[in-house]
Amino acid sequence: MKQNEMKGHLSYRRTPIEVESPEEFGYDKIKYNLSESSVPDFILGDLDIDLNNLQLSYTDHRGYPELRQAIAEEGDNITSDQVLITTGAAGALFIIATSILSREDHIVLLHPNYVANLETPRAIGCQIDYLRLSKENKFKLDFNQLEEAIKPNTRLISLTYPQNPTGTVLTKTELNEIVALVESKGSYLLLDETYRDMTFNDPPLPIAASLSENVISVSSFSKAYGLPGVRLGWLISQNPVLLETFLAAKELIFICNSIVDEVIGSRFYLDFKTDFLKDINLHVSTNFKTLEKYMTNNRYLDWIEPDGGCISFPWIKKDIGISVRKFNKVLKETYKTFIAPGHWFEVDERFFRIGYGYPSESELEGGLQCITAAIEDCIQ
Repeated sequence: MKQNEMKGHLSYRRTPIEVESPEEFGYDKIKYNLSESSVPDFILGDLDIDLNNLQLSYTDHRGYPELRQAIAEEGDNITSDQVLITTGAAGALFIIATSILSREDHIVLLHPNYVANLETPRAIGCQIDYLRLSKENKFKLDFNQLEEAIKPNTRLISLTYPQNPTGTVLTKTELNEIVALVESKGSYLLLDETYRDMTFNDPPLPIAASLSENVISVSSFSKAYGLPGVRLGWLISQNPVLLETFLAAKELIFICNSIVDEVIGSRFYLDFKTDFLKDINLHVSTNFKTLEKYMTNNRYLDWIEPDGGCISFPWIKKDIGISVRKFNKVLKETYKTFIAPGHWFEVDERFFRIGYGYPSESELEGGLQCITAAIEDCIQ
């Protein structure tokens, strides 16, 4: 049976961002990787942890108590019992969507967005309205558009801030307004706050789930902490009924997390996270200045300067006559430089994501030079 002939309750499909990912393409073929939406990968040896005597047993179904307690202590009104450790943020997003949504329900989705936020509701087949960000509005969320999109059967509103791929942020006032709106409509707000620790000018927002029982927070070890190979994330909710359902879903899908992942992740979070974030935020700040200098008065590119995360979403100026498909091909094959093209995010191909947190400063500089060279090679 062919893939498109397979029938099931959930309609799965592979997406371009996964099919064309650096992992699929081959890291050995890439010289300058500017496609990643994360910081450099952490080295296991830096944890100085001995796993030789670790008993490879099942773990607490909710996740390591010490790790859940440490996460809970970062927010007001949050207890460790309200934290559920999952297999990455992707696991949390899957649990939430499949627990809350049915084909008869409606979801309001920020767009563009991280693929798991989009594809699981699509697989379920529920009704979807998109909050489409635009450069004309500086990639800011339009509150009136959000309010108008909510219907009587709206079960979930799904947002991501700091936003991927644009790097835009919410203010505390905006977040409070969204929470009040969700409560008034009897819906749930899912806030993917994976980059919460990476804002430039303001202190991080409060954990959104601490503000209301109608709010679910999601985060991950992958993007801001450099541990994508440790498949850990978490969700937070003050709603006991939701939490019981989420735990039941987790137990049906994978019972518990890998004890190896949980030991490594807990050691990092409890003993290394604070110092690591200081170092990584310095690295990100340095690289951002390099990117900012490159983008200032750029002949070919324009952007909305990001306010958080480690990603940006520039675009090739409209008056530059260029085959974008040829540009992407030349950049990847001739210059061995990887970016995240616009079609990964279902937007105009002139857009592309530059991840400036992952490469070294010299790698970022080299990759940016290659972007300019590839554009010049392809101008018609």
